[in-house]
Formats: sequence, structure tokens, C-alpha cells
Amino acid sequence: MTDDRAGHPAAPRGMRGNLTDYGDAGFALFLRKAFIKGAGYTDDALDRTVVGIVNTGSGFNPCHGNAPQLIEAVRRGVLLSGALPVEFPTISLHESFSQPTSMLLRNLMSMDTEEMINALPVDAVVLIGGCDKTVPAQLMGAASANKPAIQLVTGSMLTGAYRGARVGACTDCRAFWGRHRGGELDEAQMAEVNGSLVGSVGTCSVAGTASTMACVAEAMGIALPGSATPPAVTADRMRVAELTGRRAAELAAEGLTVDRVLTPEAIENALRVLLAVGGSTNAIVHLAAIAGRLGYTLDLDRFDAMSRETPVLVDLKPAGSHYMEDLHKAGGVPRLLREIRDLLHLDALTVTGRTLGEELDRSPEPFAQEVIRPRSEPVYPAGGIAVLRGNLAPNGAIIKQAAADQDLMEHRGRAVVFEDSADMAARIDDPDLDVEPDDVLVLRNIGPVGAPGMPEAGYIPIPRRLALKGVRDMVRVSDGRMSGTAAGTIVLHVSPEAAVGGPLRYVRTGDTVRLSVRDRVIEVEISEEELRRRAEEAPAAPPAPERGYRRLYVEQVTQAEEGCDFRFLRSATDRGAVPTGPATGPGRE
Repeated sequence: MTDDRAGHPAAPRGMRGNLTDYGDAGFALFLRKAFIKGAGYTDDALDRTVVGIVNTGSGFNPCHGNAPQLIEAVRRGVLLSGALPVEFPTISLHESFSQPTSMLLRNLMSMDTEEMINALPVDAVVLIGGCDKTVPAQLMGAASANKPAIQLVTGSMLTGAYRGARVGACTDCRAFWGRHRGGELDEAQMAEVNGSLVGSVGTCSVAGTASTMACVAEAMGIALPGSATPPAVTADRMRVAELTGRRAAELAAEGLTVDRVLTPEAIENALRVLLAVGGSTNAIVHLAAIAGRLGYTLDLDRFDAMSRETPVLVDLKPAGSHYMEDLHKAGGVPRLLREIRDLLHLDALTVTGRTLGEELDRSPEPFAQEVIRPRSEPVYPAGGIAVLRGNLAPNGAIIKQAAADQDLMEHRGRAVVFEDSADMAARIDDPDLDVEPDDVLVLRNIGPVGAPGMPEAGYIPIPRRLALKGVRDMVRVSDGRMSGTAAGTIVLHVSPEAAVGGPLRYVRTGDTVRLSVRDRVIEVEISEEELRRRAEEAPAAPPAPERGYRRLYVEQVTQAEEGCDFRFLRSATDRGAVPTGPATGPGRE
């Protein structure tokens, strides 16, 4: 048996790996082979390297509706490389089929992924996922398991059409719903829209969380070059799947573990691409969680400094006008990486075994297109996502200013406070609600603990009586999240959250709230003494579920800047902060 790189005896491979503990390894292997031979396997097949294929297909997950075809293509690639492919299931999460929110279950899926990788006799694993929380959960679990692994995203849906206009989920979903709330579209028209928005299985066709995580996974080097953007139902997606299976078999032979790919430099490259894509704010939370599994802490101030020097270059909804299939035709992530090459760590190792710089040297030459802008003509000049601080957010908050109303970037307004999602639902459409367009809508108790699960309720709808008057944006502040498909002047991830005693808990209707993106400030204009007095009058009382997973969640979940992961799942070793610091020069090789 060969030794590993550290000089220790190599772990048993294939079906001899991760044997069930009966106190007799020989019997454990004998029993394992006896059972699996019942499925028709020969000794020749069972003596080969084993590549596990994570199957997250589900009738409740149309984002993964192409999973059977992807699995077949991955199997083909593994078999062509002489290894044995074996699929196994894990939890499958879909945004629209997870009550109260899929974010509540992301950590559970990560645990499922980690423990199955550790439990089964797999020498490498292909992680098939796509919908918002699945890719982060899989990368979190794979990072903790630290076996050879490669990500394969399911791909985006095709766009549809409504009365001659091209549409797609889910930025257009929100736009049409806003028009419906404003009285422009009736129920019959909305029924027609509803059948037009989603052209096929696959993930959202805009720069929502799913597409963002696909792009950052490729940028981190944990997915194959060019694999982020092929739509779900295309031949390109199937070819990527076959190549992913081939590469997984090679990873098993090479022993290229996740920690050698997901380095601080890789995470910084991912953050850079998040900004250049104009991607989902949710990716900040997910990348913080992935970093935490590897022992790194996300430094929001360094991220903000990175944001100030990184332009938004991809003309993709909601910050732009195109869709994921357009980005794919324009050259995908490799084309974008070429445009920001001087801002990247080019010596970062990728899952191919080559560095990012080497992969870019091998990528196709640029050609004329309209989706990926040159640096001289950005969609948004810099700072597409800004980090805010102030007495409302001592530990930070964020705003996606590239998708906001620029006239509201510097704003003072009267707070109109909603205690939680139920309070908002009960009052937001009340024609007698005391609210004006210049007010600031404040929603609290939708954070990691307060909800629990930090739902995407931060996209507070415009009050109906204002929507009917044509108001389309207002400053909104919450300790929750919003979908990456949404747009608006919305301050999110306020930390600490209200439920654990954060200052947002003590804002009252009528207080003046100040937003200054220029100064990176979000604050309520009352004295520190008054804030302390209010805190003493109404100490925090976090929810306390009696039992089960929700109790575990509330007791262990961290705040947004730490990734909303469970404390006991983070690495026990502190390896420092990411990003590692300011840019140091072209290429940084």
C-alpha cells in the first residue's frame, strides 16, 4: 500500500475504505461485498476506485429537475476513467418548498453531506447541486470532510416570454408582482405571467444566489472551468457533467483534497467575482460559512475595501438586463476572469490540478459581446456591495447599491417599524398605515435566531397605498436577508440582530434613521444613553424552541458576518482572516 504525502500509510481505498466497525475488518469487508453483490456487481468492479455521486434530485426541487441526466453523464465520465461510480442521496432543498426558509435547513444539509462523505467508501465525490442553499451546504460539508471533491451545478433555467417580452425567474417575478400590487396587472394577467416566467427546469436565470454561487464555485477552483453558466437542459451542461466525472476519478488517484483548493486566495477570488458579477448578497453569508469550516473569518472591512476597487462588469439582472444563458454565450466566467485578471490570485490551485492563471491561459480568446463589459465601461463603477456600520449595526450590515435607487443612497427618514414578519404581513397593506415615501421601513426579528433561519423577508414590499401611487422604492432596513434576484434600496444582515439584543430591537416608529452609503453608515439618530435606557427597559428574549432541530439551530447559529453556521461545525483551528489584505499588484503570482 502506498504512503500519503506526509509519509503515513495511505488509507484503504474503494470498498475497503470506511469499513463498518464490527471489531473485525475482514468480516466487515466480507459482509459489505456480499450485500452489494446482491445489486449485481462483480469483484472486478468492486476492486476499483469509488467515486461517490451526490444525488439531490427531488420531486419538490425543479431546480434539480435534470439530476437524473447529470448523474448518467457523470457516471459515463467515471466509467471512462476506469473507476466505479456510486450515487447516494442527501437532503434536497428548494427555496419555494422549504418552510419557513431553506436557510434554516442549509446547515442540516451540510451536516448530511459531511457525514455521508465520511461514512461511505468513496475516494472522491461529485457534489451535484444548484438551488440557492444546496451549493453552499455541499461546499461546507465537503470542506469539513476534506476528501477529494468537485462541484457540479445543475445549471440555470431557460427564459420564457410574456406577450413578446423575454422574462425569467426570479427578478421578473418580483417586478410583475410589484406591478400587480400597484394595480397595473389583474389576476388574469398574473395567471398568464405565472405560466411564462420559468422556461425549463434549472436554477434562476438571473444573478440570484444560485447563479452567484455557481460563478463563485468556478472562481474558487472547486468546479471545472466554464462549468458555471451552461443552462440546465443543454448539451453543454451534459458534457460538463461527463468531464466532471472524469476529473473526479483523477482526483481520487491524485488525492487532491478540498483544503488544497479552497485556500484563502481562492476565497478572495470568489469574493472578487461576486462583486464583478453584481451577485447576490447571500453569497457573503455563504462564503463566510465556507471560510469558517476551513478556519478563516470573513473580514467585512477588507471586503468593503475590495468592493471599492472592483467594478460590476456583468450586465445581468437585477443590476443589469441580461440572463444567465446570455452570460454563457458571452464566454461565461472564464471571460469575466480575463477582464479582472490583475485583481485575482492567479497562483491559486484549482480542481484541475492547474493554477487559475494556467487555466486562464488555456481559455478561449475574447470575442465581441455585450454581456461582460470592459473595465472602461462598467455596469457600476465600484462598490456594488457596500458594508455599513453605525449604532444600528455595530457588527456590520450590507447594501447592494448597484441594484438600488441612487437617489436614496444618502437619506434621512422617519422609521416605520414592523416587529416581525407577521406584523408586517398584517399591516403592510392597511390603507390607513401611517407611512410616506420618504419614510424608512424597519423590519426586525427576522435574523438567524429571531425568525429563526434568517428568511428573505428583508425585501419588504412597498406598502400598498404607496404602491398604488407609483412608489417603487424606499429605504428598507432589516436583520434578515433578501433574494439575490431582488432589487431596491435595502439594508440587510444588520448585526447583532434584534432577537439577541442588537440595537435594531430598540428603534421606535418616529425615530429618524440615517443611511449614508458614501460614509458607510446606518444609524438611528438618538443618543447612546437613550439606546441604553431602551435596552434596560426591554431586555432581549430570544426564542427558545422546546426540542428538535430548531432548538439546536437557535442555540448554535452564529450571526450573519460569521456565516449563520453552527458554532460546533466551524473549524477548531483559527487560521486568520479573509480577504488577506489589500491588492498588492498585477497578477499577484
